[in-house]
Amino acid sequence: MGRSDLPGGVVAPILAVALTPTLLIRRSHPLLAVSVAFGATLVAPIFTGNVPPEEYSLVYLLLLLYALFRWGSGREAALGLAVIVVKQVVSFGLGQVGASDTAGGTAISLAALAVGAAVRFRSGARARELEQVRLRERERLARDLHDTVAHHVSAMAIRAQAGLATAGVNPDAATDALRLIESEAKEALTEMRTVVRALRADGPDAPRLAELLGLAAGAGAKVEFETDGDLGTVPPAAGAAIYRIAQEAITNARRHARGATRILVRVTAEKDQVRLSVTDDGTAAGPPIISGYGVSGMRERAELLGGTCTAGPGAERGWHVEAVLPA
Repeated sequence: MGRSDLPGGVVAPILAVALTPTLLIRRSHPLLAVSVAFGATLVAPIFTGNVPPEEYSLVYLLLLLYALFRWGSGREAALGLAVIVVKQVVSFGLGQVGASDTAGGTAISLAALAVGAAVRFRSGARARELEQVRLRERERLARDLHDTVAHHVSAMAIRAQAGLATAGVNPDAATDALRLIESEAKEALTEMRTVVRALRADGPDAPRLAELLGLAAGAGAKVEFETDGDLGTVPPAAGAAIYRIAQEAITNARRHARGATRILVRVTAEKDQVRLSVTDDGTAAGPPIISGYGVSGMRERAELLGGTCTAGPGAERGWHVEAVLPA
């Protein structure tokens, strides 16, 4: 910028510095940033004897083109593209740039716009896929909770019928039945408070925590289970979630853990939470390539119940998945 023979003289470095603030608004106001930058470069030759500023000093303006198609709305992208085309045409018509420079600048500009559009499309596609994962997990969770609540309601109906049948000869039995109904109703309401807005899809019954041992079947690494605490006190919704997360983690370990021969599943039921840990003895060569956004699904299911789920390389070997859910 200190060269005496720099095209445009002192105007070139001044313009390069003056336009740098446009980088700060390229995400929030991409159309404004492009309009200001290209408008300034169009007007600048008036002060330099129709000599355009050195292109290398303004190469950072390509970031504005990228931002236009990456973060701009459809209307902003169309208007910004019109600004760019007008600038190129006017500059060529006024003799500021030659045909070869115009063609080259246009090609580079289109490349920057194409990269921005491609990244925007990929980001949007991933966001849609993650949203589908959330919807599927909400649907499965709603089904599981629906079955749990239906169980409580059925129990209340049976106990109410028993109370009515014995009320005439044993009033105390009817009172006991009412107490049981009250207890079942409280449990059902507790489960209902966690139900998310989702449509119930046809499918198998909600899995239970006691069915974890069934996940040991299948080809691949051997699955071992360790339990601690009274698993019978874990609410059905949390138990179903633990089962689903363990199922996904075991499947991922068998498919992607390199050299894994053993998968350890540990479930601990504490006073106010239930903890799941799934580890394997595969090589710690980095995160596995998981298709179907399985990790996202596990995390979404845990968060829907107010818990957490993390997945990452183990301290020494393999892959470690840990979920903590409120009980």
